[in-house]
Amino acid sequence: MAAPSSTALPLPDIESAAGRPPLLMVSPADPAAHWVAGRREALRAAVAEHGSVLVRGLGLRDATEVGAVFRALADTLMSEKEAFAPRRTYADGVYSSTAWPPNQPMCMHHELSYTVEFPGLMLFACLEAAERGGATGVADAEAVLAALPPELTERFERDGWLLTRSYNDEIGASVAEAFGTDERTVVEAYCRAHAIEFAWQPDGSLHTRQRRAAVLRHPMTGRRCWFNQIAFLNEWTMDAEVREYLVDMYGADGLPFNTRYGDGDPIGEDAVRTLNEIYEAHTVREPWRPGDLLLVDNIRSAHSREPFEGPREVLVGLADPVRPTDCATRDSDTQDSRSQDSRSQDPDSKDSDAKDEVSFR
Repeated sequence: MAAPSSTALPLPDIESAAGRPPLLMVSPADPAAHWVAGRREALRAAVAEHGSVLVRGLGLRDATEVGAVFRALADTLMSEKEAFAPRRTYADGVYSSTAWPPNQPMCMHHELSYTVEFPGLMLFACLEAAERGGATGVADAEAVLAALPPELTERFERDGWLLTRSYNDEIGASVAEAFGTDERTVVEAYCRAHAIEFAWQPDGSLHTRQRRAAVLRHPMTGRRCWFNQIAFLNEWTMDAEVREYLVDMYGADGLPFNTRYGDGDPIGEDAVRTLNEIYEAHTVREPWRPGDLLLVDNIRSAHSREPFEGPREVLVGLADPVRPTDCATRDSDTQDSRSQDSRSQDPDSKDSDAKDEVSFR
């Protein structure tokens, strides 16, 4: 996210208020995409400075207009892989929000933090606001990391975190939805290239495991950020009745997703509760209005979604891919260790393999 150039058009003053993300009120005479394109660098610089910015007044009306705005802002719009729940695709790089029960919250998380290439910038556009609830919350990952108990963060920073997934056709994303195909040889090749252990089950379902870093340094600022989906994808964040039902149906090892410490030990309910309480203490939110645009630095800021009632349509863009090897993870990292990590994380490297990939080692 580059600093504004000397030719970039200026922005109005950004309003800051306790409890809500930085707010930019605009009333453009030009079409939204044209207005955004003229202020692209200034908007990106504002996100780099604040971690997120809510732009209100663009009057976004449909997916075509949103797509044009996303393309004006992004260096690259990404195609989603390894989705944990289905999305509707409106256009290349323009998606619906994740299909998630409206009565259930989506806990704080960093989008696709379990992949070897994740978005550096998240773009959200509201076409229809829910009658009640449905806000997209934002939390500063630096502040969250500083507030977490050191004994918890030290273990995660040392060992990383482990995501386990069980794909079936009944709940969560199917194999085809997550990988773009259900052809086994193609899925297996993807897993090998992206440091994912996999095992096909006798009933045809797929089980996977992937170990990732829990703390990254921001590639621009160098500051350490809590960066993962440990709490959101953990069994203890689920509604108790939903968890009991899923365990009864699929067994404790067959949940559609779960998280563990990087060494494979289970994460206790108390630890997950602590994570979610600290997220909540650092969350800012603003109810959506139709036409709003929200820009979020996906490394510096986690985001969430509140439960809601009534129709809600928020479009999403995943922009500007980043690899973990772009982000130093520990104060003690040496150039040699970073070089070795780069080889282990690089899917194009001949040495890349799921059992050896530990970007934080």
